[in-house]
Amino acid sequence: MSAPTGYRLLLPSDWVQIPVRHGDAEQAARDIVASAFARVPTDVPRDKLTPLRLELERRLLMAVADARRAKALELYLPMRLAGEVNLGASIVVSEAQLPARPGAKGEGDHPSDPAEVAVQLLSGDGGPGTDVSSGEVDGALAVRRERIVPADPERGAELATRRVDYLVSVPGDQTRWFVAAFSTIGADGPKDDLADALVEWFDALMTTFRWSWT
Repeated sequence: MSAPTGYRLLLPSDWVQIPVRHGDAEQAARDIVASAFARVPTDVPRDKLTPLRLELERRLLMAVADARRAKALELYLPMRLAGEVNLGASIVVSEAQLPARPGAKGEGDHPSDPAEVAVQLLSGDGGPGTDVSSGEVDGALAVRRERIVPADPERGAELATRRVDYLVSVPGDQTRWFVAAFSTIGADGPKDDLADALVEWFDALMTTFRWSWT
């Protein structure tokens, strides 16, 4: 089997995609802001809109910078119709390249077996309260990991977040894993009802994941 060249997710219409690795992500963020504010009624005073627009653009560009530092492929954010972005939730898509396993003496390196990698992820210490399980996503071996990430003001994370990662082995290429990382701060904390509902939504979203070949 040849390796897929892409993927598809059935995202709601109020979520936007910002490509991080390819294209001008900063310009894409500015275009999203411009599109959102183009839908604001014309009778709204401009002096009230300008500070909001500048703040929205600043926050989007910060999210893009964070995704780029994480070497992400795409960043997904929920965009409200009123022109506000809800940075209380996000999806960051990236790719993990696995090192090859050393072969026996006189042999070259061998690709890491996805099943062995999954066992290591399942048996690894992910920290207190980490929940790890395995399954399949569009026919590919996958590991789901859920945990609470504490606040870290020194790194710009002022609030604790609930994070769910899907690590999916790429068919036809044992050296690559697809990673979809969802995070939310909830309404009153990462363990509240809103956070629970958003995690359930993300799990449902991942059932729509499909590989694509071009």
